[in-house]
Amino acid sequence: MKKFALILTFVSSLSFLVACSSTANNRDLLTTPLTKDVSTMGTFIQVTVYDKNKENAVKEALKIPVQYNSWTTVNSNGSQVDQINQNAGIKPVQVDKGVYQLIKDGLAYSEQYPESGYDITVGRLSKLWDIGFPDEKKPTQVEIDQVLPTINYKYVQMDDATHSVYLTHKGTKLDLGSIVKGYVAMLMVDDLKKAGVTTGIVNLGSSSIYVIGDSPRSSNSAWRIGIKNPNDPTGAQMGVLQAANQHVNTSGIYERYLTVDGVKYSHELNPKTGYPFDNDIASITLLISGEDPTNGDGLSTVLFSMGTKEAYEMVEKMKNTDVVIVDKDNKVYLTSGVKNKFELTSSDFKIGNINDLK
Repeated sequence: MKKFALILTFVSSLSFLVACSSTANNRDLLTTPLTKDVSTMGTFIQVTVYDKNKENAVKEALKIPVQYNSWTTVNSNGSQVDQINQNAGIKPVQVDKGVYQLIKDGLAYSEQYPESGYDITVGRLSKLWDIGFPDEKKPTQVEIDQVLPTINYKYVQMDDATHSVYLTHKGTKLDLGSIVKGYVAMLMVDDLKKAGVTTGIVNLGSSSIYVIGDSPRSSNSAWRIGIKNPNDPTGAQMGVLQAANQHVNTSGIYERYLTVDGVKYSHELNPKTGYPFDNDIASITLLISGEDPTNGDGLSTVLFSMGTKEAYEMVEKMKNTDVVIVDKDNKVYLTSGVKNKFELTSSDFKIGNINDLK
């Protein structure tokens, strides 16, 4: 499953945040932040830093997604993941340590939530639909039936000693699009923090964001992040979420979809049926505190597959994790820890009561 959804946009412009920056907290921050970007991994990646003298740190951080794109893309020949896929049923392939860990993290989600349909061996199904690419199409049932038997995370064998990955079933293909942006985001964040960055934003396509430290407005002040209206392709926001030193990750159905005979098919594919997930969720935004190796990327995809009530109830039982769910009826559901951190800004939406759902 690939995520290229541009779900999150910053509500306050960076200039506004700077104007509100406080010197009373003894934070020696830039008046105008350092902002650099790169286009890779099928999206727009931006790093914004308010700490002084961090030009080299930002430059080095932006090399990471470029490197991982060359290692993990399945849209061109020669990447390490492509080599794994080409050698399915033939032999193991040794990969870079980082790629090995990425696959291992994806496999862990597949093993932990098999009932959700999350599976990193969904590559042939993703390519069959290829939604968002020039050759996108609705495949025939015969074509879907042919690829479904190739999808099974149990076909992935990992060798920790050699960092080798082997797909035991010929025809099986990995697709790490559901977690790679979040994983790369965290590598970038770790790099920046080690270089002394205390205040900034790592933003991968606006669907995988990490806010470093407090807002530059003042210490103990949260960043304000806009959540996009999932029904509006222009990018209008429907609410504002506060976050500080946290992961913010979104999955949605509308940024990439295929319309056939008046029916919209989302790019979020269910490997059990071969068709897009069919539930009541329009978008789901995770807010996570603490450690998460994929910046919430894997978990948001798992939750998206479940539907509103099941996803909500699962998150309520988790520590340091909250969720904002927007359903297809324009109702917004907030778990307990985020109710005081979210502000609805559009009259087209209403706060829903989870107890009203069956």
